[in-house]
Amino acid sequence: MLLLSRAVFPVVRTKCGRCFCSSPSLQMDRKGLVLGVFEKKGEKGSLQLTEAAAGFDRKVSGKLSELLKISGPGLKKGKSRIFYGIHEEFPCVAVVGLDDATAGVCGAENWDTAKENIRQAVSAGCRVLQDLEVTHVEVDGCGDAQAAAEGALLGLFQYDQLKSKKKPKVTVQPHGSADSTAWARGVLYAEGQNLARLLMEAPANHITPTAFANTIQEKLAQHGDRVKVQKRSQAWIEEQGMGAFLSVSKGSEEPPVFLELHYNGSPDSKQAPLLLVGKGITFDSGGISLKPSASMDMMRADMGGAATVCASVVTAATLKLPINIIGLAPLCENMPSGKATKPGDVVTAKNGKTIQVDNTDAEGRLILADALCYAHTFNPRAVVNVATLTGAMDVALGSAATGVFTNSDWLWGELLKASVVTGDRVWRMPLFQHYTKQVTDSQLADLNNIGKYSRSGGACTAAAFLKEFVTSPHWAHLDIAGVMSNKDEIPYLKKGMSGRPTRTLVEFAAALAHQG
Repeated sequence: MLLLSRAVFPVVRTKCGRCFCSSPSLQMDRKGLVLGVFEKKGEKGSLQLTEAAAGFDRKVSGKLSELLKISGPGLKKGKSRIFYGIHEEFPCVAVVGLDDATAGVCGAENWDTAKENIRQAVSAGCRVLQDLEVTHVEVDGCGDAQAAAEGALLGLFQYDQLKSKKKPKVTVQPHGSADSTAWARGVLYAEGQNLARLLMEAPANHITPTAFANTIQEKLAQHGDRVKVQKRSQAWIEEQGMGAFLSVSKGSEEPPVFLELHYNGSPDSKQAPLLLVGKGITFDSGGISLKPSASMDMMRADMGGAATVCASVVTAATLKLPINIIGLAPLCENMPSGKATKPGDVVTAKNGKTIQVDNTDAEGRLILADALCYAHTFNPRAVVNVATLTGAMDVALGSAATGVFTNSDWLWGELLKASVVTGDRVWRMPLFQHYTKQVTDSQLADLNNIGKYSRSGGACTAAAFLKEFVTSPHWAHLDIAGVMSNKDEIPYLKKGMSGRPTRTLVEFAAALAHQG
């Protein structure tokens, strides 16, 4: 009989742990394989092996397909089933469900369903093998090696740098004839997002403005021929007249840093750069307008905009994208102290506009205002700023998509196309004059840092405020507050800080690079 044909008994285990026998070899072997199966459309429970899975099945004389038939109902999307002892080289084989083989771009969902299914399934297979202390995994490309690589590396990411007990590290590589170029690209996309996750997850006493800047400088050191890193000091910030930025940083003992990254990837050194600007509040207490203590620890990730922007520049440099990119990250803490800005204070931004600060917890827009003014001095091709800006965006969209406010239909189209590819979605939000009036109606200054009707349209009034510091015809503000962290909404991201939308920014830059 099949189950008794080897000294090491084949065994199947479902994700829930139900198994049909035990494997004495499990503790000796540490190599695993992830293979995909599709569900045949219209044939419930009927499975179709991927090309790699079919090849493996032939090598084991049909044992894989036979075990799949007897081990239970068909594999649903993102579910996994483990087989032991059916191949000498791979003692552990995880078979994962890819759903419908005919899936593609879905207009209703605004993503490529096939790519998302692959990311979800591959991450599930890699995680279950990691739980079994498998240390090296080969992965079926499942017809899209880039998506498979992204699923594997994003799914295995774990922030355990400060723990004494760590999960076993797993190395992954493509299995068989998977497209190695696409796989390598997927690895770099995922590593970029994981860098952003690492920065966002780290505690604020480990990632101060200075430490953040040093980390990015170290990451870019190997690209010194194409990248220039400038860590601007408080003295420089003062010289630039960035009064809005300084009004936020003054309450903290940690000195502010204005991080400036120049990636020169285009053969044409005079090509107008893509400007990426990221909000870099490394800890946000709210300042004098102090936040409630519940979940304040999450505000270590209020530099998510800077993390995703800087990670995108690192990834673009690693990919050697033929494009010029400038990344700007105003970095500071927002803390209460005797030196902190008080509600009602008036400060002056770099462009000379005065701002009445009625809520010191609306600080992100203040540091971005000065950064946006500075961004325009480079005559950019387009300006994209990214920020965990408003709780109102989380209320509006939750974690489904990044909210995009833009004055450019072209720029919106490019961001949308990129997000369909990556599955890290965007959704367009309004920039009506209706909201502008609410921030320009200020008793003491040109602008107020909160809307006239503070409880209404908070994400929209924040965007309208930023627009007052923009002259570029192609500008987009990405509010990532809703996608900052992940609970269980995105199956291939574990609970914690998400690093979104790094891959969408990289894909957007890559598409722009190939437009010339």
